[in-house]
Amino acid sequence: MKHCFYNETVGFFYNNSRKELTTYWRTKDVLVVALGLTVSVIVLLTNLLVITAIIINRRFHYPIYYLLGNLAAADLFAGIAYMFLMFHTGPRTAELSLKTWFIRQSLLDTSLTASVVNLLAIAVERHQTVFTMQLHSKMSNQRVMILIFCIWVTALLLGLIPSYGWHCLCALEKCSRMAPLYSRSYLTFWAISNLVIFLIMVVVYTHIFIYVKRKMTRMSKHTSFHPRYKETMISLVKTVTIILSAFVICWTPGQVVLLLDGLGCKTCDVLAVEKYVLLLAEINSLINAIVYSYRDNEMRSTFRRILCFVCYRNSKYTPTAAKLNTTDRRTLSQNGHFTVDSSI
Repeated sequence: MKHCFYNETVGFFYNNSRKELTTYWRTKDVLVVALGLTVSVIVLLTNLLVITAIIINRRFHYPIYYLLGNLAAADLFAGIAYMFLMFHTGPRTAELSLKTWFIRQSLLDTSLTASVVNLLAIAVERHQTVFTMQLHSKMSNQRVMILIFCIWVTALLLGLIPSYGWHCLCALEKCSRMAPLYSRSYLTFWAISNLVIFLIMVVVYTHIFIYVKRKMTRMSKHTSFHPRYKETMISLVKTVTIILSAFVICWTPGQVVLLLDGLGCKTCDVLAVEKYVLLLAEINSLINAIVYSYRDNEMRSTFRRILCFVCYRNSKYTPTAAKLNTTDRRTLSQNGHFTVDSSI
């Protein structure tokens, strides 16, 4: 019969995994917490701005923007989870109960999983709209809400699984080094799952990239196509490149480190880079808001409305600018040219 250690302290499991627990604040601990809190605050503010913009501007009431809003919500949750971690790390870790430690980790796992799965949903939605030559997906609001619900259910399941059994409290030899209360098999599963999603996203966006490049090459031979078409295509290619680069740079190192730890690599010093790869993944929550939203002219205009609310309280959107924007979009649509949001 297995003996479980539910009544032991967090320090007991850290000693078992040979992960250092400090009793005082070192310089690097203070720097990591200060940097982490700074990033968390910026992530909270930027993603809250995105959510507010999508709510108040009716032009954003389309499936892709609902997914963007959900991505911002996931990244907002990630900022809260990371801030919670910063207030419960360093010397404070030893004071945590097992329940609080699991809550700390579950918040991170749930938020990061929600962000990744939402990124995949956006990639698939963009793939559909690009290849059907539509500006917005024909997906109904009901289906979008169901999709968003499924994203959060998946994130919650993956985030809460360790707390409800997939841990090492009854099998100390299976404990992870980076997360001393987690089973290495769970880390392996979580890392591989995310890496598979990464691969799917790379394939989807690469397909979009190749299609757009070929489309531009064919269309450049004709002089009759609308001049805004090429501009829109080039913007899309740039955005896709930024998305892939930022995502791979921010996420891959952390997943590789988790996988190495899960596989029990004895020669890999995963603890030396643990905090930095986690911070890098959190920074992606900030980059998401910039890449997916700030490249959209309409979104930027809405941001200015929100940030300069006091200055603009006696006036609304400039009617002329809004009319020109709408007219320009209609011209592209009536001429039969394919248009894509430059932000995605």
